[in-house]
Amino acid sequence: MSNYKDLIFDKSFINGEWTDGTGKKLEITNPADGTEVAKVYNHDISHVKKAIDAAHDAFPTWSGKTAKERSGIMKKWFDLIMKNKDEIAHIMALESAKPLAECKGEIDYGAGFVEWYAEQAKRNNGSTIPGYTEDRRVKVIKQPVGVVGAITPWNFPLAMITRKIAPALSIGCTIVSRPSISTPLTALTLVHLAEKAGFPKGVFNMVIGDDSSAMGKELCENPKVAKISFTGSTRVGKILMEQCSQDLKRLSLELGGNAPLIVFEDANIDDAVEGAMAGKFRFSGQTCVCVNRILVHENVHNEFVEKFVKAAQNLKIGPGLEEGVNFGALINTKAVEKMQGFVDDAKEKGGKVLHGGKKIDDHFYPPTVITNATPEMKFAKEEIFGPVAPIFKFKTEEEAIQMANDTVYGLASYYYTNDLNRSIRMSEQLEYGIVGLNTGLISNESVPFGGIKHSGFGREGSVYGLEDFVHIKYICTGNVK
Repeated sequence: MSNYKDLIFDKSFINGEWTDGTGKKLEITNPADGTEVAKVYNHDISHVKKAIDAAHDAFPTWSGKTAKERSGIMKKWFDLIMKNKDEIAHIMALESAKPLAECKGEIDYGAGFVEWYAEQAKRNNGSTIPGYTEDRRVKVIKQPVGVVGAITPWNFPLAMITRKIAPALSIGCTIVSRPSISTPLTALTLVHLAEKAGFPKGVFNMVIGDDSSAMGKELCENPKVAKISFTGSTRVGKILMEQCSQDLKRLSLELGGNAPLIVFEDANIDDAVEGAMAGKFRFSGQTCVCVNRILVHENVHNEFVEKFVKAAQNLKIGPGLEEGVNFGALINTKAVEKMQGFVDDAKEKGGKVLHGGKKIDDHFYPPTVITNATPEMKFAKEEIFGPVAPIFKFKTEEEAIQMANDTVYGLASYYYTNDLNRSIRMSEQLEYGIVGLNTGLISNESVPFGGIKHSGFGREGSVYGLEDFVHIKYICTGNVK
């Protein structure tokens, strides 16, 4: 591995240039121990406006390129990401405390969107429709919407960006990216490699700053921005939706979740435990599709709990760069205290802690398993976003469906059964945008990712993800002789 420090940048990237900020620098720390990783310049809405102007000016040229030309640049970008995989993973582990193996997995996953949409760009096909009179010819074409504002969180500092901007760039849109101030270093490496790949000036801009409210408001209300794609909390998503309403801006929202994992009495319990471990404790529970509630049939409850607790005990806790670690720190002290609050609330209401349940320090909270969970406990309704795993009992399929759907959220859901008829019924009755049958891992660049209800709308990945960045134009030619 070459020196990862050569890929650490401290400025925003606007109109093809690294741009100084307000003069103030922000400290980026390692969540595992609070030590400084780097300092980056702080930027404000004046820089967001410059980035929007640059993207707006670059749009005609970039959208005017052939799909093959855009595809070629994106393939070079993909190659550069993979060539620098070890260095990017090191940077990501430092600023997010994500275990190194997971960092490398995220890079493979995130780069996959760049590669996939580099190919899909050449398949932005329209259609012809039989004329409705003898002298008319009808066709439909798809055109890029324009400037896209991408607002992304800290938990997947590379993949959340590529999942949004790869389809947009491939179709001819230009980008203003506003990554999380908690993990900007991975994002800045990404835009550096995009520059090396040959994206023209103004096509891909990135602004780093701590005034998230003002910067988001500018992206939502600036008339030069055609589309906003946001991943984050439902509360913030509603604010952005209101701000976008003034000029009816197009919007994609990937918001909070409350994912159930249901284990039926006919399930393979070992498979269910493996899926629950992957779905619950990946990145210490800090993903939007993490399992929030585990619902287990009463006949297999004890067997599942015993095996699940044993698996949780075998996780190795430590800093992301430490060899063999597969369970890292939480993003900040506030997250640690939030986990303790969930556990204390559950204990007061009759919950039984079988493993974990007490913070290790201000950075780490252990994998925690709680049985005797009930709907009255806070984690039954709220997104946990951490390593607390509550286990609920159920008796019938109908009860499991009612419990699973008893939430305002509708992003991901999982269930384990070997009954074919039940598997079909469940897939149709679960009120979620994503359903995993006998698996706890459901993300890939070729599938549509997104939710319903308070989990948002729009899809990322697959051919469906491309549709969010195009206008559909109908063209009617008359008086054809």
